[in-house]
Amino acid sequence: MAESRRRRTRTAIAATMAAAGLTLALTTGCDAVDKALDCVETADAVADAVTDLQQAVDTAANDPTQTREALDSIDKSLDKIDSETGDADLDKATEDLRRALTEVTTAIENGDQTPDITGVTDAAGELTKVCTS
Repeated sequence: MAESRRRRTRTAIAATMAAAGLTLALTTGCDAVDKALDCVETADAVADAVTDLQQAVDTAANDPTQTREALDSIDKSLDKIDSETGDADLDKATEDLRRALTEVTTAIENGDQTPDITGVTDAAGELTKVCTS
């Protein structure tokens, strides 16, 4: 059930990003399109990393290092977004996602092997919305 939900979420995110990229390509200048597509590509990488995080949390008992790797991957993607944009809405979205990542990291450091990552998935969804609007 959870796997099916993840696939649907990921498919919906990818479709939204593709449509937004096409719309931007048709309505704005090249620099704006390049910047928007970079944001969309990075948001896609964040979505992939969030999916990896969900899977890592589900299997944390087998390999707890996967959770750390997924968190690091999301953080690197956020660094890329921060270095490439100056948009206030995007800055807030990345800040919210970083805050959610910190909460998950703290939970793991306090011994929680299956932390609640709802805040991360919600913040990643908001980041995707900002990149595609």
